[in-house]
Amino acid sequence: MAKTVFYSFHYDRDVHRVQLIKNINALEGQPLLNSQQWEAVQRGGAAAIQKWIDGEMAYKRAVIVLIGKETAARPWVKYEIQKAWADKKPMLGVRIHGISSMGTADSIGGDPFAVAGLSGVPIFDPTARDWQNRIDTQATYKALASSIEHWSSQGVVRR
Repeated sequence: MAKTVFYSFHYDRDVHRVQLIKNINALEGQPLLNSQQWEAVQRGGAAAIQKWIDGEMAYKRAVIVLIGKETAARPWVKYEIQKAWADKKPMLGVRIHGISSMGTADSIGGDPFAVAGLSGVPIFDPTARDWQNRIDTQATYKALASSIEHWSSQGVVRR
């Protein structure tokens, strides 16, 4: 079972959702940078971002791509997926659009694994809906909290 994981996600859009996921404390992920720390890494350019990713991913047992509305279009998410695949790290996706960010849910995003040229990587979706078919953010969070540790052991690895 993967206890230490690297979370791949779209920082600007989903950092609040990811913070909620980290607060579950089911898995140990890399430290979440605050906006000033992330901006400092970005100011170093592509080489600095790549170095940060490589360093944070190096000793993690698995990679979990937290999939929001725009995650699949993010170039650094694609890099993280391709690096994890090349390094033969177990990898999986978890849809997070149904978790509240500043009081609202989001719409579903595309498959970042397909964008990165991979198939067969499992994507889990804890999104719960109410009787009117609206996303229930609290039920979604509870479903994610009760399942993420189990899901973390179901990633696929490049053969």
